[in-house]
Amino acid sequence: MMEPKESNPRTDSLSLEAQTSIPSDQQSDARIIREKNPPAVDGGLPAWLFLAASTMLEAIVWGYAFAFGIFQDYYSTHAPFQGSGNIAVIGTCAMGIAYLVSPLVIVVMILFPSIARWLSTAGVVVMCLSLALSSFSTNVTHLILSQGIGFGTGGCFAYTPSILFLSEWFFKRKGLAFGIVWAGSGLSGVIFPLAIRWLLDKYGIQAALRVSCVALFVLAAPFLYFHRPRLPMSETACQHRLDFRFLYNKVHIIYQLGNVAEALGYFLPAIYLPMYARSLGANELLSSLTVTLVNLASVFGCVLMGFLSDRYHVTTCILISTVGTVISVFFLWGFAVTIPPLYVFCITYGLTAGGFSSTWSSASHEIQRASPSADTAVIFAFMETGRGIGNVACGPLSEVLLKGDVWRGHAWGAYGSGYGTLVVCTGTTALVGGLCVVARHLKWV
Repeated sequence: MMEPKESNPRTDSLSLEAQTSIPSDQQSDARIIREKNPPAVDGGLPAWLFLAASTMLEAIVWGYAFAFGIFQDYYSTHAPFQGSGNIAVIGTCAMGIAYLVSPLVIVVMILFPSIARWLSTAGVVVMCLSLALSSFSTNVTHLILSQGIGFGTGGCFAYTPSILFLSEWFFKRKGLAFGIVWAGSGLSGVIFPLAIRWLLDKYGIQAALRVSCVALFVLAAPFLYFHRPRLPMSETACQHRLDFRFLYNKVHIIYQLGNVAEALGYFLPAIYLPMYARSLGANELLSSLTVTLVNLASVFGCVLMGFLSDRYHVTTCILISTVGTVISVFFLWGFAVTIPPLYVFCITYGLTAGGFSSTWSSASHEIQRASPSADTAVIFAFMETGRGIGNVACGPLSEVLLKGDVWRGHAWGAYGSGYGTLVVCTGTTALVGGLCVVARHLKWV
């Protein structure tokens, strides 16, 4: 049974200022400059416009980064990059940097709040310029520097302010709000690969990158004005938020270990499902539909899990995600020998595994309860870093697993197809991702 979320005295006891729509976890310090008529929390046009801006930036940054597989296929088969090594490093840099640098961006925003408002704008500019420069690349090193490191750095600065600002705009509906934001990358993950494939096939790599540069800027520009903090913050009272002692707290370590473990296997299906579908006889369109279904289902998974995390304890939500993911991986993917069951797996995997990141908001509050001096935005940023570690490590890990597959031809379904070790790895890491559920039962968290 679902267990209602435990009461948090620190956030449930509202002061007089909280009754004017200021979240209690922000009222406990003096960093916010008072305004006579502050925008409403958890609703109102300004809050929804901010949420729309955050969702669009999330969609642009991650939807484009997740579509790198289309570019990788093109670079591997077209001059002047054909036959070059380290092509996969481009995508690893783009996604890995965007995840791993997030805590640093949060620290910069806290130390220099006067520039925090403009970081997302600067990030979009850097991101688009990097794509424009990548169109002039003549070797893979140029692509790593531009489409990889440049895009990843700009993307991180573009979307990370959402983590800090969203806690000001949404309080009781924070989980749902984060779920909606994360759903943006799932939706764009459906659209961007199709658009990029069409551009590459019709106009080539240079035109595709330049059109992408202009398109991303045009999509982002109207929303940048609304991507801002709810209230101005003082320059002098923010440094106390940078308390990193929570990193050594048992509660954080348990949640983070589960987060990293889940991320190690989470990205594997998106990389290898099209290849497995082709091994079952699917054509290029039907094989690419596997990733489309995962991304589309994750839109609903993110929103649903965010909705649940506002109402039930975070371990209950993680349990739902873990059980659904483990069952779908081991039984649906593992025994899929035709395309229809594989599509069913894609949908269930997107719904269950795709919503895991929507639990980070509630997990951050649980960690803060154990370390009251920690700031939830800083904790959240380190959860992003944990996912980045898993993202960067899954590439080399998958190559080792594929080379060491001893079940090929000796087992049934996907287990004997040459992808069996990937199936087992994905299911096992998803199972370990539910570590906090066991830890709570043992009263470790």
